[in-house]
Amino acid sequence: MRSYHPDLTPPWKKRQAAVPEIPADRDLVVEEAATGFCGAVIRCEAGTVTLEDRFGKHRVFPLEPRGFLLDGQVVTLVRPVAGSAPPRPTRTASGSVAVPGARARVARAGRIYVEGRHDAELVERVWGDDLRVEGVVVEYLEGIDDLPAIVAEFAPGPDARLGILVDHLVPGSKESRIAASVSSDHALIVGHPYIDVWEAVKPSAVGIAAWPGVPRGQDWKTGVCAALGWPANTGAAWQRILSRVHSYKDLEPELLGRVEELIDFVTAPED
Repeated sequence: MRSYHPDLTPPWKKRQAAVPEIPADRDLVVEEAATGFCGAVIRCEAGTVTLEDRFGKHRVFPLEPRGFLLDGQVVTLVRPVAGSAPPRPTRTASGSVAVPGARARVARAGRIYVEGRHDAELVERVWGDDLRVEGVVVEYLEGIDDLPAIVAEFAPGPDARLGILVDHLVPGSKESRIAASVSSDHALIVGHPYIDVWEAVKPSAVGIAAWPGVPRGQDWKTGVCAALGWPANTGAAWQRILSRVHSYKDLEPELLGRVEELIDFVTAPED
């Protein structure tokens, strides 16, 4: 019979696997092992590190050995050396905490509709990473005159919510009347006050003092190009504008809040 010799080595004498020490550089995204709180480093002082999650909530944790997870691996955070840089980008363009190595989720039944191609390209530019993680598809409508029929065909429900972003959604407008006719518990229509999504890009990002006024009855985009001395090519003008958008900081808050509201709506858990 094979004899059995139990391991009688005291736990304190056993060698633990080496744990990497990682500088707590600003914007490094980690998870605190004990609480599961995930956030980006915003401050590291003697003995503590402050994390900020995607909702802006701050929490302070001690710099304890084996106290954090980085990409799922146990690590020990240490105070960074002056002048060290973050190892990787840790924020998406929308300001959310990035999820390194995350795969795109299978598309939800719910959708976000926007009015036109430029709206869709701007949403993708800033929220694309977030939308892929959440499994949200954005489609464009080429205007909202046919919105009632489009919503009826989509047939939104508890497991397939529909969010719609509308340009120039102000009281008394045609857009506001159409939006009111299709809103329901499972279809949310929100909008910004701008005539076109171009205006939702901050003038400072584009390198102009302000978006010019265009006389009523004149095509707004064509009028903008003329007033700014740009070639009369609205497609090229839009690419010029879009190239200046790098993150949510380049957009007006009236658009930011509405897009975030739609993402929250279509990804909300079922009742």
